[in-house]
Amino acid sequence: MSGNEPEVTEALLLGFADGKLTDAERVAVERYLAQHPEKAAEVAHWQRQNEALRALFDPAAKEPVPARLAPRLIASRRAGDSGLRWPQMAAAAVVLIALGASGGWLGRDLVFPEEGPSDILIEDAVSAHALFVKEKRHAVEVAATEKDHLLSWLSNRIAHPIDSPDLSGEGFALVGGRLLPASAYSKAGPAAQLMYENAAAERVTVYITAALPDGASAREFATHDTLDAFYWANDAITCTVVGDLPEAQMQTVAKKVYSELTRRPDVTYRDL
Repeated sequence: MSGNEPEVTEALLLGFADGKLTDAERVAVERYLAQHPEKAAEVAHWQRQNEALRALFDPAAKEPVPARLAPRLIASRRAGDSGLRWPQMAAAAVVLIALGASGGWLGRDLVFPEEGPSDILIEDAVSAHALFVKEKRHAVEVAATEKDHLLSWLSNRIAHPIDSPDLSGEGFALVGGRLLPASAYSKAGPAAQLMYENAAAERVTVYITAALPDGASAREFATHDTLDAFYWANDAITCTVVGDLPEAQMQTVAKKVYSELTRRPDVTYRDL
């Protein structure tokens, strides 16, 4: 690198993935990535996450960016962090999105000093998916043949009315669902898991809890091995869609779930 080129830092790599660099910075990063294939693969992964989030959360393009989520601030925290615990490493897969009106902002899978409730909920959703999609006879507690009972039961247990998104247009039918215990750390209460399956026996799950105490809106994307997880939260619920479908198909399914659950008017759920 010549004396006139900027130093290629983690923050600069973040800016490159987001398309936010000057011409001189972009040239320096391209030269650096050509010499460091492992970093090039990592940046390509970040760019893929950006595309996935844009595909699902385009309506959020004008939301303000929380100052604590500024990419350069996150990068500086990462640089000073050491002795990471496993939960923090798991959180490294989480990507947050909030596109500002005067300029986009995209976070990505960086290690945070502490996990937030959303990180824990995503981990719980992925773990539950990985455990139950393998089951044949016991994949769900209540089958789709008892759909009304299932939804009333789960709505009561999570203390918020929920419905089952119709994914028939995407080739998926509801298998059923189950109640999952509350995490000791997420502060969101128990969770409802709905499972769907297509003709190829591929399964996706929808993991729903009541809103977090702050009721704040959030949108994140995470990858764990072969599993993709789309997460969002608002003042009514949190929801994580998990699956290992091809990228375009996973985005389509997650977008349909997001659309149905965020547009559904609240209804009073029935007592059991």
